[in-house]
Parts: sequence; C-alpha cells; structure tokens
Amino acid sequence: MIIKCLSLVISVLIMWIIIMALVMRLSDAAPAALVLFPPKGFVKELPNGFAVLGYSNIALTIASDTKDFAATLYDSGAWLVLPAGLNRCLSL
Repeated sequence: MIIKCLSLVISVLIMWIIIMALVMRLSDAAPAALVLFPPKGFVKELPNGFAVLGYSNIALTIASDTKDFAATLYDSGAWLVLPAGLNRCLSL
C-alpha cells in the first residue's frame, strides 16, 4: 500500500513538472524562468536581453522580455526550464 501511494505521488510530481515545462515552452506568459541544473558556463551563453535574478547550486532564475524566451534558454544549453514569477496558476 505504501509503495502504491509513493508511486502515485512520484507520478503526479513528474506529470506536474512535464506540464509546467510544456507551458513554459509553448507560452510566453511567465515573466521569468527557473532553469534547473544549468550546465557550466550557461550564463555566458545567454544572449543580450537576459537578466539573472537569482542563482543557487541547482537553479537559475532568469528574466527576459524577448520572444520565444524558453526556446532561447534551451538553445543556450538549458536542460529543464520551468515558469517563474507568475502571480497565479493561470495567467488570464
């Protein structure tokens, strides 16, 4: 029973991450992005117009008002980009 519950929780978490990554990739609604596990030298690869708002050992928070924000982050070497800075779940 515990294994089933744990499997369900892990499955829901993975699905949530996939959905958030897709939302970020397909929409420019988020004013910032959370780049998880950025590769070494990632910040140096960013084009002009990108600002690092915060950083840690495992994540960077980056803002930009450029079109296709997430696509540019992936092109620069990001492995996983999630939306950041939204006031609510849906930007209506």
